[in-house]
Amino acid sequence: MHNRQTSIAVQTPVAGVDLASAGKDALFSGLLAVGLFLPLIGFKTVTNIRNELILETRFGLLAIFIAVMVAASLVNSFVIAPWRARRAVRERAPASRLAGVLSKYFAPFALGFVLIYPALVFGLVGSTGATKWIDNFGIQILIYVMLGFGLNIVVGLAGLLDLGYVAFYAVGAYSYALLAQTFGLSFFALLPVAGILAAFWGMMLGFPVLRLRGDYLAIVTLAFGEIIRLVLINWVPVTNGYAGISGVPRPSFFGIPFNASDDGFAATFGLPFSPIYRTIFLYYLILALVLLTAFVTLRLRRLPIGRAWEALREDEIACRSLGINTTTTKLTAFATGALFGGFAGSFFAARQGFISPESFTFMESATVLAIVVLGGMGSTMGVAIAAVIMIGGTEILRDLDFLKDIFGPDFDPTQYRMLLFGLAMVLIMVWKPRGLVATRAPSAFLRERKAIGRDLVKEGHG
Repeated sequence: MHNRQTSIAVQTPVAGVDLASAGKDALFSGLLAVGLFLPLIGFKTVTNIRNELILETRFGLLAIFIAVMVAASLVNSFVIAPWRARRAVRERAPASRLAGVLSKYFAPFALGFVLIYPALVFGLVGSTGATKWIDNFGIQILIYVMLGFGLNIVVGLAGLLDLGYVAFYAVGAYSYALLAQTFGLSFFALLPVAGILAAFWGMMLGFPVLRLRGDYLAIVTLAFGEIIRLVLINWVPVTNGYAGISGVPRPSFFGIPFNASDDGFAATFGLPFSPIYRTIFLYYLILALVLLTAFVTLRLRRLPIGRAWEALREDEIACRSLGINTTTTKLTAFATGALFGGFAGSFFAARQGFISPESFTFMESATVLAIVVLGGMGSTMGVAIAAVIMIGGTEILRDLDFLKDIFGPDFDPTQYRMLLFGLAMVLIMVWKPRGLVATRAPSAFLRERKAIGRDLVKEGHG
């Protein structure tokens, strides 16, 4: 009788880290930091008293950036990489009770927080600093949340890479500004008009790109955004070119303006005049638009057109084989996303009171696209969280004056916002390559098992 022994290899999590490999990675990161930061941070050009351009060195600040990069490489080698290895080899554990509670109650908590945000700001900083926190943080973040929701339809649901989304933002802003100044109509009357005009231009963009995918689609949409910006610059008789449009009418509270006149908001309700009333009104106005956008987006995902967008995103050939009209599907995706971009643009014009082509550059499209990608394509909650982190983080950099005590009085944190933005994108792509919220509930599913009616089944039973 022949006995055979079988050896079974058991995979175990990574117990240690190769020190030599970690050292090589840290050295490479340090050299890469030297090559990248030396021309950007190590040297600085200044003008002396004789109006001569001289070169100054900032090697101390450069050393700090290099040390941060080396430390990040070591943390990745000794902490992040072993954690990801252990996570890959172990069986997927059921969701914890804490995760279930967060997924169930996070959305209602977030909604409650944004509703009482102005009151919280008043209680913490008083009326003096409330304007800055409500306007620069609350309203600014909500504008980008709405833009992210609109672009999420095109990129996240339909899978169409759009690098010219700022064009629809600009169309909505200029449509409201021009029509309001010409015909004297109110904001609420022109809001749907601006959205419809932006949706029309979304369909105009959709027709030329019906046969394009991937990189080619991205190039054409990028060109479309630049064409719109150049038209705004050169069509001086209508758009006033680089000078922009000033004196854009601001929205009123059911016909009551926010001014110091006897018919103003403060006098009508017996309140002392303050610009904070307009700021609070604009905050709740953009919040209502954001909630409307989120509601419509979630409802559309459960309709046949939403499922057609997702089928188009997964495989266009399979989508065609199922009998789905891809032409209509693409056009509706572009038009719907552009509609919400036009809404956001009209609100932006009404809030600022002044618009110019400089407000609608490619960087705006890149920022909104980064919000969608980092938040998780197709995830409504992820887009909102990414907008809060990116836009709110950029605004907070303006208030980090204590960093001047560390890096010197000439240090300006806002000059490094794009550098930090790029670093954050790299870290997110390494840590969460599918975005902050990588999973979501399917758009269509059966809550319980049901029999199919016999009239719908060929065999005669369900």
